[in-house]
Amino acid sequence: MMQESQYLMESNEESHRLDIKINSALIEKQALWAGIQPGMRVADMGCGPGRITSILSHLVQPLGSVVGVDGSPQRLDYAASHYGREGIEFVQRDITKPLHDLGGFDFIWVRFVLEYYLSKSFEIVKNISECLEPGGILCLMDLDHNPLNYYGTSDRLDRTFRKIISELQGKIDFDPYAGKKLYSFLYDLGYEDIDVEVSIHKVIFGQIDDLDSFNMMKKIEVAPQKISFQYDEYEGGYEEFYKEAQSFFSDKRRFTYTPLISCRGKKPS
Repeated sequence: MMQESQYLMESNEESHRLDIKINSALIEKQALWAGIQPGMRVADMGCGPGRITSILSHLVQPLGSVVGVDGSPQRLDYAASHYGREGIEFVQRDITKPLHDLGGFDFIWVRFVLEYYLSKSFEIVKNISECLEPGGILCLMDLDHNPLNYYGTSDRLDRTFRKIISELQGKIDFDPYAGKKLYSFLYDLGYEDIDVEVSIHKVIFGQIDDLDSFNMMKKIEVAPQKISFQYDEYEGGYEEFYKEAQSFFSDKRRFTYTPLISCRGKKPS
């Protein structure tokens, strides 16, 4: 995760939002696919509120340990209070800076982090890779075309969504296409046994559930405000835009989906 002052989705509810959206069974499946094993020393880079760190910790028992790394003291306080226990350590670090003091790891997990670093993502992966022991596994996971795959909007809502994403790229370094770059990052770093899995992170049609509605509308509420976005096509400004976006996401005719790209590789011995 980015440093707190820069993080796109920062709000008073962010730790809660990140926590409740985690599907534990899916995280276990993804981590096992990536190659996590009992006894490993694991780093969860961009650990956020710590729920995934806790899941990874269960998967490396007995004798394994996990270090959750994040830039936000609020997120780390939440993580320590909700998921702190023996075998889990939470530390505050800037992942764009050297991390050698953390020691070496057998498995490093980087999920939904690089999308916040459009201009720095490869250098961050290279930096994180320095902490991985030879023969260790690096797992990168991110979304692609996020959040641009939807159908059923009005023309002005579609244009506004796309303009917001464009400005987020330029002003906050957000990357809606982070997922498709992951394979090349591992390839360029000389990783071996690289594998890729493309799946659907989220598909929404018909009745939207409360969690998806909360998550989507929180993004609509927070992200544009971070860049002081101007709602030129809405005479009523943000309030009119918000109302139309809310109507779109609650419409049972609406269709939206987001691809997830997962990439794992082994650091050369």
